[in-house]
Amino acid sequence: MEQTLSDKLALLPAKPGVYLMKGQSGEILYVGKAKVLKNRVRSYFTGSHDRKTQALVANICDFEYIVTDTVAEALILECNLIKQHTPPYNIMLRDDKTYPYIKITNEMHPRLQIVRRVKRDGAKYFGPYPSAFAAQATKRLLDRLYPLRKCKTLKKQVCLYYHINQCLAPCEFVVEAQVYQTMVKEIAHFLAGGHHEVVADLRQKMERAAEELKFERASELRDLIRHIEQVMEEQKITTPDQIDRDVFGFSEDRGLLSVQVFFVRAGKLIERSVSIMPHFGEPVDDFVSFVEQFYHDRADVPREVLLPEGTTSEALVEFLDAKVIEPKRGQKRDLVNLATKNARQALDEKLQLMERNMDRTLGAVLELGDVLAIGAPRRIESFDNSNIQGADAVAAMVVFIDGKPAKSEYRKFKIKTVEGPDDYASMREVIRRRYSRMLKEQRPLPDLIVIDGGRGQLSAALDVLENELGLEIPVCGLAKDSRHKTSQLFFMDEESPVHIDRHSQAFYLLERVQEEVHRFAITFHRQTRKKSGFASVLDEIPGVGPQRRKVLMKHFGSVKAIAAADVDAFRGMGIGDKLAEEILRQVQTHLAAAERPT
Repeated sequence: MEQTLSDKLALLPAKPGVYLMKGQSGEILYVGKAKVLKNRVRSYFTGSHDRKTQALVANICDFEYIVTDTVAEALILECNLIKQHTPPYNIMLRDDKTYPYIKITNEMHPRLQIVRRVKRDGAKYFGPYPSAFAAQATKRLLDRLYPLRKCKTLKKQVCLYYHINQCLAPCEFVVEAQVYQTMVKEIAHFLAGGHHEVVADLRQKMERAAEELKFERASELRDLIRHIEQVMEEQKITTPDQIDRDVFGFSEDRGLLSVQVFFVRAGKLIERSVSIMPHFGEPVDDFVSFVEQFYHDRADVPREVLLPEGTTSEALVEFLDAKVIEPKRGQKRDLVNLATKNARQALDEKLQLMERNMDRTLGAVLELGDVLAIGAPRRIESFDNSNIQGADAVAAMVVFIDGKPAKSEYRKFKIKTVEGPDDYASMREVIRRRYSRMLKEQRPLPDLIVIDGGRGQLSAALDVLENELGLEIPVCGLAKDSRHKTSQLFFMDEESPVHIDRHSQAFYLLERVQEEVHRFAITFHRQTRKKSGFASVLDEIPGVGPQRRKVLMKHFGSVKAIAAADVDAFRGMGIGDKLAEEILRQVQTHLAAAERPT
């Protein structure tokens, strides 16, 4: 092995590229980029290393490399390979975090949306916001002030939003393009600091309403003014040049890297974000790798990126369409120092929480909220359907409060309006029944709805909640792989799955929720089948599992049809004569006992 590595090292080219370090079984341990492959890769096998690097080197049994034309190309390839292979020794943007933006769509009749991806689609984007909660609060405020379209597709007649002056009802009335253009400009001005003018105008209207003894109207305007001031609260940190910039700082301790990002837009610090993750290399190198991954495949890059001294990479400078600066003095240096101070503070808090062994259950709830960019989902309601070829279709709902099952609040549903095996229609019915009743009884709604299923079930639930009931509840879907294990997490209308660390407490919580609702749904379905006599006897026969039971019921249609068959009828289904004879014996015994007078 040593001779092979030595021979390969001698053949390394003096060109930029990406290298992949491999373990004994060929697994990818580490992915890196290099300005000169020959020098960088050889450095791993010569000289002394710190403990962390030595742990990597000790496990390297082979390597391969890919030559690129430029260092920037190497950066892009490195980021893609890290996402593809998730090597254990790489620093990774594990949550693949994207931040919510408010989007004004580029449509004939534009509408406001909360999105996490900035695209070059002609729409206008505002943000970022630290969470979906902050973005939703701002969107709700804009909805009250500017009557843009609310529905995804135009309805046949005006809806409630028109009657409460929150929509111009283009479904029934002609709305000139100039009207929308004016509103879009006002919204942009409002979010850029023009809300002060709106508040001043509303205050005049409030005073006028009070003078005219229209106290109810004056009260509404007063509450709206307070809402605006609360949501659009001024930031203390401002810069006079009005430039958009991202400011980075980092800190490291006990194998954890903390990175703080300040988002400065139009000269104001509007949001900030902190990421804390395990790391295995030099702190500076891993911080640089974090920044490079942070901007990989992002469209919302500001004019300037401020970094701590000694952390700028040539690849980042070449790759980014922005000015990368390591400020030495002045206000920009103060911003970097403040970001670094906040990174240290966040890391200290993280370590203290670890030392105190924070309750894992509540910790999982908080972590899940961070993953989905919503408030902590203290009340989670989860749904699952269960049927065999559409027969005895049922659904179940479980409730988790602060990460623990609240079994007294579990609910069962018999599907009433759906014929045949239609999981999407069944999900629509259950969601409609559950939350129509919650609205009617004015009961508190959940912080998060978890659907046991992929995009189809998630879209069905969202359609009922948003378009039929007018509710804005965070909803996620959990898809399973071929081994029936939780595989992908889908959230709201997002195109790509949300990346979640499979070893995190948040992932374990979602697994528990999914397993519990599936168990509850299956148990209820079995009870229902036994009451109806449908395939109950098959559950008791060794060698007849869920898949084989489905095949039998699809082929024969009923237990009586199975009892009337002969051994030959089973051979086309991959069932041997011995098992066929046992199935016939038990089914016939069961039917005979059921028909015997009591």
